[in-house]
Amino acid sequence: MQSPLQLDAVVFGGGATGLWLLDALSAAGHRCLLLESADLGGGQTIASQGIIHGGLKYSLRGVLTASARSIRDMPGRWRMSLAGELRPDLSHTRRRAEFCHLWQTRQLRSRMAMLGALRGLAVTARVLEDRERPEVLAGCPGAVARLDEQVIEPVSFIGDLAQQHAAAILQVDAAGGLECDHDPSGRRRIRLLSPADGGPLDLLPERIILCAGGGNEGLRAQLGLPPGPVMQRRPLHMVVLRGDLPELNGHCVDGMATRVTITSTRDHADRVVWQVGGQISELGVKMDRASLLEHARAELASVLPGVDLSAADWGSYRVDRAEAAAGGGSRPGDAALLEDGDVVTAFPTKLALVPRLVDRILERMPPAAGLPHDLTPLARWPRPGVATPPWDEETTWSTEPSVATARM
Repeated sequence: MQSPLQLDAVVFGGGATGLWLLDALSAAGHRCLLLESADLGGGQTIASQGIIHGGLKYSLRGVLTASARSIRDMPGRWRMSLAGELRPDLSHTRRRAEFCHLWQTRQLRSRMAMLGALRGLAVTARVLEDRERPEVLAGCPGAVARLDEQVIEPVSFIGDLAQQHAAAILQVDAAGGLECDHDPSGRRRIRLLSPADGGPLDLLPERIILCAGGGNEGLRAQLGLPPGPVMQRRPLHMVVLRGDLPELNGHCVDGMATRVTITSTRDHADRVVWQVGGQISELGVKMDRASLLEHARAELASVLPGVDLSAADWGSYRVDRAEAAAGGGSRPGDAALLEDGDVVTAFPTKLALVPRLVDRILERMPPAAGLPHDLTPLARWPRPGVATPPWDEETTWSTEPSVATARM
């Protein structure tokens, strides 16, 4: 292909933000490419629980927090895309569930009713009658509510967008096949070496947009941007169970905290898999695998009384949430972007906030240059695949958490 290739934008990172942004840029007439050094979604997206949060979990104190305000409209935005009514068209993305359950282990029905009536949220909780409860939550002594937050299948979501834009997604070798310098006019130039044959390709973009999560730090250094407290990592140690389990998607809240969050999917052998997050995954960061699984077994027995998990296989995986630095390690209240001339660094914070972040990036894009969109000369360039979820990777599972010895 003739080089350098003139582009409106180059997007780094093939997770939720990068792929959603690629779709939005293409729809707006921008000529763009997305570069991925590993598997699509392999940083945070595939390992996420897939819940499209609506803000209620950030308002457990009865106050409409900044985090709740920033995210409250996102479930509706995602629903329109999942219905094929709005770009990106996600009508082929599988949903794990159309709603979540919210339950408590103590009798605080009045508290739940207050949350359900909290003004300012687009998604609120509806307390269920006993006869409406799913069987898995039948033994809970506290209130059980329905929360209209959809749960998507991240693997399907990533695969859906990747298929739609396959021609514009390239595999790159970030360690040895990527160089950044300036052309004679002073514009940043990106030189790629094909992972297949080592052939060079020079890109000359108007904008470089970093959506690579934890990889943003290294990319900023490669681009010659000044070092500084741009990013923070907040780790999680997630628990997974597989086997003959009831399907469950929702949050157990006690007091002002999300004690447990459970979402259900299926593995390659069609077994039900539970991803277990919430406080369990945050406290588990300082635990080894065996200790975490022992703690998780006790917690699940407490929040799901009467549910038999004795035949389940247990495992765990670690994942870092890469976020914009918020000071003191606190959680950012909103998606964030930083602008350094022609380079934009983006952090969505939550899967649900991806559309909001992409809108903000588009607002800062110059008008499309009207460049031709023929990328067929790149047809032989290697393309990345979709990442394998942690529970489908080769690993050692434990039937009894107390004897777990290997990390997933």
